[in-house]
Amino acid sequence: MSYEKINLTMLTDFYELTMAGGYFEEGMKDIIATFDMFYRRNPDKGGFAIMAGLEQVIEYLQNLKFNDEDIDFLRSKGIFGEDFLNYLKEFEFSCDVWAVEEGTPIFPGEPIITVRGPIIQAQLVETMILLTINHQSLIATKANRIVRAADGRSVMEFGSRRAHSYDGAIYGARAAYIGGVSGTACTISDRDFGIPALGTMAHSWIQSFDSEYEAFCAYARRYPDSCTLLVDTYNVLKSGIPNAIKAFDEVLAPLGCRPKGIRIDSGDITYLSKKARKMLDEAGYPDCKICASNSLDEYIIKDMLRQGAPIDSFGVGERLITASSEPVFGGVYKVVSINKNGVEMPKIKISENVAKITNPCFKNLYRLYDNESGKAIADVITLFDEEIDDSKPYTIFDPEHTWKKKTVTDFKAVKLRKQIFDKGELIYNSPTIEEIRTRCSTQLETLWEEVRRFENPHTYYVDLSEKLWKTKDKLLNQN
Repeated sequence: MSYEKINLTMLTDFYELTMAGGYFEEGMKDIIATFDMFYRRNPDKGGFAIMAGLEQVIEYLQNLKFNDEDIDFLRSKGIFGEDFLNYLKEFEFSCDVWAVEEGTPIFPGEPIITVRGPIIQAQLVETMILLTINHQSLIATKANRIVRAADGRSVMEFGSRRAHSYDGAIYGARAAYIGGVSGTACTISDRDFGIPALGTMAHSWIQSFDSEYEAFCAYARRYPDSCTLLVDTYNVLKSGIPNAIKAFDEVLAPLGCRPKGIRIDSGDITYLSKKARKMLDEAGYPDCKICASNSLDEYIIKDMLRQGAPIDSFGVGERLITASSEPVFGGVYKVVSINKNGVEMPKIKISENVAKITNPCFKNLYRLYDNESGKAIADVITLFDEEIDDSKPYTIFDPEHTWKKKTVTDFKAVKLRKQIFDKGELIYNSPTIEEIRTRCSTQLETLWEEVRRFENPHTYYVDLSEKLWKTKDKLLNQN
């Protein structure tokens, strides 16, 4: 799926354009500004989030162009000068961009994307960067919570029909796959992203036949190698399972095929799955899997498994694709530095709400890993040109409670972000969806279990370097 199919340059908040016009008329169009995207808190009170959506941001930035229709519309507003409109007509993206790679665990306050370049350009892209990263990171994070709750059992994303628009379904499926689901019901996401499309039947298939048994037999004849039957249209234990077993015996067995599974979509699924498992085993089908669906989330799945439900896979719909328990990711995009005539001037947003005070300056981001365990110790935000020498002890400290300090040794310091664009030229090769998904799984293993737990997770440390902290402290005192 490519943004080339639709021009999204005008998918921006109108104030981006009024500010752009103002910068132009004030002679500020060539000032270099640095903007950071970051978020303030983890969804669902979790210990981390998962970065997703970068590939779509890249596609958007590569295709930024105001066409004649856009220019005519802006002219019709009657507030923009012709010189500015001509500037937009000849617009070419020329910023530098750095970003955390997709599939990487991220934490509040970290600059996960930085855009540096002419202020009009760096400002203009705010809306689409936030829209794209906020959505996919939210869904990837929620999907991963559900996958972890399933404890090794397959989770399928079944939410297309409940998503917030078709883009929500398509890119939500992509994000969910990054987060660890095994596949999606969304066929177009298989075509465009290679995410396995999965699915069997709806209740309407069964209701379209004269009997449930006939519906099962017809499906088994048509798909003998992948036969999964939906058994809750009428009565799971009195009708669905007995008819499924009969169809397995009379259609699949003569063909030398084994059933793939049954799906239960309503009722007390924990109770029904226990009874169904016993019936299937006694009928000679211990290898027939049981799939559960119906308004599931990580908490329901954990409870079902704790109660001994013999479920092999889960189909999760609206509570995944809409992240209904926490439907807003809350990423923001703030200016952190202005460069005038070669002089770098850090900028800070101050608030009585401490969480809304920004970290100033053009920055970099490191993750420190313990060499012995391979686990992540902390992340450190530094000035851009700072290097952390991991051959020497390094002291980290809480930026708000500075007396809380720790000196780390025998560690590896890794820059967490890659440069994506250099003066508007793409210099990054986007990995495949499978590579992103693997990165997610691998990187999550570097987090301690205490950070990954659902309830009251350990707060992962995101610290400031001493140089950055001193700059921030000076700006706070000055203001």
